[in-house]
Amino acid sequence: MKKCKITVMKIACYADLIEKYENPIAHPCDMKQGQIFIANGWQKPEGMCQSAWDSMSAFVMALSHGAENFYDGWMKNKASAMIACNDGFRPVSFLIEAMDEEAEE
Repeated sequence: MKKCKITVMKIACYADLIEKYENPIAHPCDMKQGQIFIANGWQKPEGMCQSAWDSMSAFVMALSHGAENFYDGWMKNKASAMIACNDGFRPVSFLIEAMDEEAEE
């Protein structure tokens, strides 16, 4: 099983939707563009948002076990996936890449 590198690529914020539909929340997303997480196999990295992890964990699991070429050529790098979290107000796009490094037991 391989480790996976997860990079925060882009963060969006839809102020119009927030203003119209969201109740004020004390602590929105902590992700920062360029932030990198390393998943040890299929394990959620420390500091990774649970909601974001829920959106990407199936892809991390597959990539860590050698899966490639999702959706018949979707990604230029066959051992990667671009996944967004499920926050409709502040979606974050993550690039997930299988690494050559083996996961630690």
